[in-house]
Parts: sequence; C-alpha cells; structure tokens
Amino acid sequence: MKRFIDTLKNIWKIKELRNRILFTLGMLLVFRFGSFVVLPGVDPVALQAAIANNDNPNDLLGLINVFTGGAFNNASIMALGIMPYITASIIIQLLGFAVPYFQRLQQKEGESGRKKINQITRLLTVAITLVQGGGYLSYVKGLGAVDPSVPGGIFWISNIIILSTGTVFAMWLGERITDRGIGNGVSLLITVGIIASLPAALVFELTSRMAAGGALVFVLEMAILYAIIMATVLIVTGVRRIPIQFAKRMVGRGNSAMPAAGARDYIPLKVNAAGVMPIIFAQALMFIPGVIAQFGADPATAGSSGVLRALNDFTSPLYNIIYFFIVVVFTYVYTALMVNPQQYAEYLKRQNAFIPGIKPGKATADFIDAITTRITLPGSIFLGIIAILPAFAGGFGVNIAFAAFFGGTSLLILVGVVLDTLQQIESHLLMRRYDGLVKSGRLQGRQSRMQGIGANM
Repeated sequence: MKRFIDTLKNIWKIKELRNRILFTLGMLLVFRFGSFVVLPGVDPVALQAAIANNDNPNDLLGLINVFTGGAFNNASIMALGIMPYITASIIIQLLGFAVPYFQRLQQKEGESGRKKINQITRLLTVAITLVQGGGYLSYVKGLGAVDPSVPGGIFWISNIIILSTGTVFAMWLGERITDRGIGNGVSLLITVGIIASLPAALVFELTSRMAAGGALVFVLEMAILYAIIMATVLIVTGVRRIPIQFAKRMVGRGNSAMPAAGARDYIPLKVNAAGVMPIIFAQALMFIPGVIAQFGADPATAGSSGVLRALNDFTSPLYNIIYFFIVVVFTYVYTALMVNPQQYAEYLKRQNAFIPGIKPGKATADFIDAITTRITLPGSIFLGIIAILPAFAGGFGVNIAFAAFFGGTSLLILVGVVLDTLQQIESHLLMRRYDGLVKSGRLQGRQSRMQGIGANM
C-alpha cells in the first residue's frame, strides 16, 4: 500500500503528467455531461416509461446503450456517442486492405497520407451520423416519446443536426485527449461510457444478493470476475516470440579485424493479433436479424419470428452458438489481414537478419505464417468464449447490466484501454527516473524492434 501511495505522489510531482491527467479528466467530464442533455422535443418521462416496458430487456439495443454510457436511452445530444466514428474508422481500415488508393495512403505516403485518411474518416463519420441519426429518431418516435406539439419537420431536421454535432464534438474531444491528455482519446470515451453503468449495476447486484441472503454468492461472482479479467490480460498481452539473429559484422581494421557476433532479437507475434475487431464485426452481423425482426418479420409465421426473436436476444442459446463461431472465423480472417508474413520476411532480408534454422525468403514467410495460424487457434477460441460469457453469467442469475462486464467487447475494451493508459503513465515515470507501476520490468514487457512489422495498420 505504501508503494502505491508513493507512486501516486510521484505521478503528481511530474508537472507534465499531472496536467495531462487533469486535462483528460476534464474532457471526460464534459463528455459525460453531454450524455444527460436531452434532445429538444423529446419527453424524457415517456421515453423512460417506454424503455421500462420493453418486452425484451436483453435485446441488442441494450448493448448500444452500454457503449454510450446510457446516452442512447436518455435520448441525449450524445445518443450516438463516438460509435459512428468507430464505424467510419473500421470501413477505412478495411478499404486499406482492398483498395489500392487507400493502401498507398496508409503505407507509402507517410504523414500526408495519414492526414488525408483522417480527413476522409471525419467526412465519412458525418455521413454515417446523418443516416444513423434518422434511424435513431425513428426509434424514439416509435416509442411515443416525442412531444406532439413539436412540428415534425423542425423536430427531424434540428435533431439530426444536433446528433451529428454531438458525434463530431465527441470526436473532437477524443482527438484533444490524444494530443494533450493521456491515453487514446477515442478509446477512453468508449471506456468511460462502459464504466458509467458499472457502479449502478454493481450496487444492484450486491443489494439483490444481500436481500436474498446470498452474500457468499456475490463474493464468488467477484472472484470469478477477477479471474476472467486476469485471463483476459494474459491473452491481450501474450506473444509468441520467434528468435532472430542479425548477421555477424567485422570489428577493427586491416589484419586486426575480427568477426563479432550479431545482435539477437525476436519477432513478437501476438496470440490475439485481431484484438476486439472480430467481436465488433460479429456483433454487427448479429444486428441484422434484429432489424429483420423489427421491420420485415411476418407475424403469421410463428416459427421464423421465433428464430428471429432468439437471434435478437443475446442470452439465447441459438444466438450464442452462432455468435461464437462467427467470432472464431472473423479472428482468423482479421489476423490474416493484419499479419503479413511476407512483409516480415522482406524486413529481415533488408536488415540482414534471419531466423535460426530457417532459410531466408519464402521459407521464412511460410514459417511465420504457420506459427501465426497455430497460435491464432487458442486466441480465436478464447475470444469466442469471452464473447459469450455475459450470456452464461446471466444464465446463472447475474443481472444483465452486471453480466455485461464478465466478457464481450466491454471487457476487452476495458482491459486494452487501461493497459495502454497505464503504460503511458509508466513511461513518464521511468523517463524521470521514478519507479514504474510494477515491481520489476515494464508493464507490458520490453519492446522489440520488430514490434508492429507485418501489421497493416
């Protein structure tokens, strides 16, 4: 405990780090304030009553509300949050794999290319927000939460502009945090939205267990949650190190020159190279049955509507079986797009380096590809299990709001963002010759000069 207090004191002593943390907290506070400012023309009492009477509280719209920190159900000016920007970023990233123009911007044109990509991403964000804003207003109107005295045209035009402005403002906040704060701004905005629902869900779970005399069950739940978080940290930070050897070089001049042993390094292949993207893609696909159930289902066909209803409930067995396999498949697909064995082989050749026992060129690329495929299997299965854990937690009696933190996108984002932010704080401490955040080594291990090679990011 004393060491923890000393670390906090050291963080506060560093003026630059202190200012960055305070700036970040201020921007996050502004973002959270916007989550409670209701759109004009919306009756918040009628909206909450309609949501409370929802026949299926486990539908996918509840997951969207979690990511926006409750702003979605509040019909606030930040109802869409930062999600349209995330959607636009994913689209641009996928275009970078398939369209030569975006490939050139990402790989060959350096800083100017990145600026151009950022500009395109922002424009695409606005376009997506305009479309999603119209759909969201239709959803609110369908709940009967719109004041009938407000003219329809004014309601639609003004609120679509306000929703778009809210998303652009959230995007601006994220960029300012990245530039002048600590951590990745956009990721922190999503994390804050997720964490916002944690205290209420935790208190509700505790009170409900205590009322039923299940204090021991609550302790067991917390122990399981801790174990899941630790396992997630291990998978997120886990790498398979492939040793490499740099060629020998001559030391000295003339007859006194002698060969010196080449430097050693390693290629860090991540067990979970795809990160959270397979779960995001899988969730996007699982939204389709919900849309069909809402707009295209025929009430006369009870069987098909029953299937659609099950696919719109993330606690149903059918939903989770399909969801698991989609996550596993997308993990392999996205890893294949992210990790480029040929690029690794070319880099090693340019650096006059090699993998011991493996011939340079195609043999090296095939070896790295085989290792990547092998370690992706446990990574993909783990992602699939993490994706469906909230449904298992809900099945064992954990309330849905708290069960969302037992796995899924929420847990992976929380773990990844927290580790990244703590690593940046630790870097500031180590640069000023203070102790880091852990007793020995670095928070996420030593970095290799090969880190990031072969990833088309």
